[in-house]
Amino acid sequence: MEILWAPWRMEYVSSDNKGECIFCPGEDRNQDEQRLILCIGNLSIILMNRFPYINGHLLIAPLRHVSSLDALSAEEKLDLITQVEKSIGVLKEALRPEGFNVGLNLGKVAGAGVEDHIHFHIVPRWEGDTNYMTVFGEVRVIPEHIQETYRKLLPFFK
Repeated sequence: MEILWAPWRMEYVSSDNKGECIFCPGEDRNQDEQRLILCIGNLSIILMNRFPYINGHLLIAPLRHVSSLDALSAEEKLDLITQVEKSIGVLKEALRPEGFNVGLNLGKVAGAGVEDHIHFHIVPRWEGDTNYMTVFGEVRVIPEHIQETYRKLLPFFK
């Protein structure tokens, strides 16, 4: 049997905050870096995915806790797509990816990890960024520490 050590997961596994929604920012801005929050606007929030497919994987959600597109106002929908566009621009400048996967996972069966708060995924892609580890070993290789990527992206969202 092979063992893959991921001691950083213990913080999440033993956390008392599992019931809190990661997309609801609350009032305390002192935890933004720990929560990987890059930007809180009037209608939406941009944060990094704590369990990314690759470095720079961003999540964009409305501030209002809703689970479907039809529950959003026209203004919220426009703001979300505007923030998606802004985030793609930031990632292009900061990380220089060659492409992007952008999408929504609507419902648990579609892969939504947080199904009661709708959110977009923006996944930067580079030629050759996938390798045999994911296919054969069911392991993701992230080439940069998540805090380093956070430090690179944060100035672009200020």
